[in-house]
Amino acid sequence: MDPATIVGIISAFSLVIMAMLMGGGVNIFVNIPSLMIVVGGTFGASLINYPLKDIFGVVSVVRNAFFHKEQSPREIIAMLVQFGEKVRKEGILSLENSLKEVSDDFLKKGIQMAVDGLEPKSMEDLLRTEIDFLADRHKLGAEILATMGAFAPAMGLIGTLIGLVQMLQSMDDPSSIGPAMAVALLTTFYGALMANLIFLPISGKLKARSGEESLVKEVMLEGIISIVAGDNPRVIEQKLHVFLAPRLRETAFKV
Repeated sequence: MDPATIVGIISAFSLVIMAMLMGGGVNIFVNIPSLMIVVGGTFGASLINYPLKDIFGVVSVVRNAFFHKEQSPREIIAMLVQFGEKVRKEGILSLENSLKEVSDDFLKKGIQMAVDGLEPKSMEDLLRTEIDFLADRHKLGAEILATMGAFAPAMGLIGTLIGLVQMLQSMDDPSSIGPAMAVALLTTFYGALMANLIFLPISGKLKARSGEESLVKEVMLEGIISIVAGDNPRVIEQKLHVFLAPRLRETAFKV
């Protein structure tokens, strides 16, 4: 579980609710018609904009914002360097016994291809395609949430216009002005809240997660190709360190 996402959501909503309580209570901020306009309008517009399967697919992608097993590029590099040393001593087939040590499906697939004797170019093309489609899936999920983040304030504005129309049509009845004004103001509030505390932040987190995961996969791909090419373990490490910031680079070899 990602603590930053959980803490961020809890702290943001807690501060908003505290401000509501300090200003007179939460009950005055609850308005069912406003919620219907914003929530229903946002999801309805999203369904018009994207296929149904893509909307449902966002649920599984959003889980990456809350439940994410972070992979350390440094640990991956150290593992690939060890594999490179083993291949130099015992040959590529020796990696078959090391598959049980690998938990990542992408890396396991690449090593299995190498053990099976697949041509390096074909192996690189297959793994590169998998990386590209992974990035596309994550990009789509982030894009849908960003679109919802754009629709929510727009639905809030529509609700505001509805409330103003209702208010203007009942100016002769003072008792009906209050509820109409509540719809006008609260729909904008709900739209801004959903966009800026839910949809847009999660979309940004998914983009960051996608970049991190793509980087790790690129490290794995480059390492597998170097191992198959028979590169010296020191050379493999130097190639893979290119993907890391200088402060994160740690060598396994004595200088």
